[in-house]
Amino acid sequence: MITDKNKKLAQWAMDFALKNGCRAARVNLYSGSNTSFNLRDGKIDELQQASQNGLALHLYVDGRYGNFSTNRLNRKELESFIKNGIDSTRYLAKDEARALPDPSRYYKGGMPDLQLLDPEFDAVQPDEKVALAKAVSDEVLGKDAKIISVESGYSDGTSFSYRLVSNGFEGESKRSWFSLSASVSIRGEGEARPSDYWYDSAICYDKLIKQGIGQKALERVLRKLGQKKVASGKYTMVVSQENVGRLVSPLMNAIDGSSLQQKNSFLLDKLNGKVGSDKLILTDEPHLIQSPGARYFDGEGVATERRSIFDKGVLKTYYIDTYNAKKMDVEPTISGASLLVLQPGSKNPDELVAGVDKGILVTGFNGGNSNSSTGDFSFGIEGFLIEKGKLSTPVSEMNITGNMITLWQSLVEVGNDPRLSSSWRIPSLVFDDVDFSGL
Repeated sequence: MITDKNKKLAQWAMDFALKNGCRAARVNLYSGSNTSFNLRDGKIDELQQASQNGLALHLYVDGRYGNFSTNRLNRKELESFIKNGIDSTRYLAKDEARALPDPSRYYKGGMPDLQLLDPEFDAVQPDEKVALAKAVSDEVLGKDAKIISVESGYSDGTSFSYRLVSNGFEGESKRSWFSLSASVSIRGEGEARPSDYWYDSAICYDKLIKQGIGQKALERVLRKLGQKKVASGKYTMVVSQENVGRLVSPLMNAIDGSSLQQKNSFLLDKLNGKVGSDKLILTDEPHLIQSPGARYFDGEGVATERRSIFDKGVLKTYYIDTYNAKKMDVEPTISGASLLVLQPGSKNPDELVAGVDKGILVTGFNGGNSNSSTGDFSFGIEGFLIEKGKLSTPVSEMNITGNMITLWQSLVEVGNDPRLSSSWRIPSLVFDDVDFSGL
């Protein structure tokens, strides 16, 4: 928690920096804690507890910029720390693009509480946390003779931040999170040792799913038995909800200001161009109450707003912070996405599979890469062959190849199963005519 005493210290630190040679300054005071209990085969294997408090300073001095951080929050020590930071910044090369946002773009307050901190966080006792992790293991242990090992874990944490900017911004944020997980490995055929996992997370303890985590992990790994390659060719590709982020990430990286400024983006100069199918309707929804990723301002203090990213495949925005905007001589937008929501369809994952005559359900990505400049990609995958609407052979050691723009233009269906505990609410997806290489 950020106390009033520490807020006054942050305000003093900014004033002190301005009085000692800074043209402008940004201060971030932060604190947080996290705890984790990890069990192996039902026995405690690892305990971790950590807390942090610190102050980060962004100093703008004589056309130069430096950032420094410390966890020594003593005023006397901070005096020399700030003076040394200012002196060090003067040795850096000038970069006039380093500037604060226009004050008119800052978040001004007055919005409802986003409810991102569980008020009962401290009420959850260590014994209860260990018991939850053990219950996850108990769902798996002894349930199948092929099980080699079971790992389960409970973790939680809080984070608090207080930000000040010398040209008029003041803002505070606070968050909590809880998580339960399971990972199971089994004996496969020959030397194979398949493994898989499952987890759940939530902002509030009472919303955390506490049952079925271990059972789901066991089900996921058992279905991998008998994995093999199938014939190379073009298949309809269904990507399960927990794996679609691997395909969304290259899109989001390509519309980031740093990639655009360095001309390292396959979506450079594609603003207002159609780069995906009509099913690609992606929106940034930063103000959804009690939702991971929700926020009223970014790291610069710039106010967030609902933002259309792709509208029926048309690219509607870039994410450009103040620095990269000045480097490119364009108007800034905001430094990054908050909460991504892909407009869902009407079918659940089973119904998506049922509608595929010949395809592959991708349940995991194993290595590979995507070229940020061209959009060309090659990913290793595992999953299941789909034949006449039914899952058949488990597959592995296959690759998909193609181009990101071509892939997203082939998006033909979106499921109805986004994970609401994620800041990326992306459902299962179906793509036509994807190149798979195997046998």
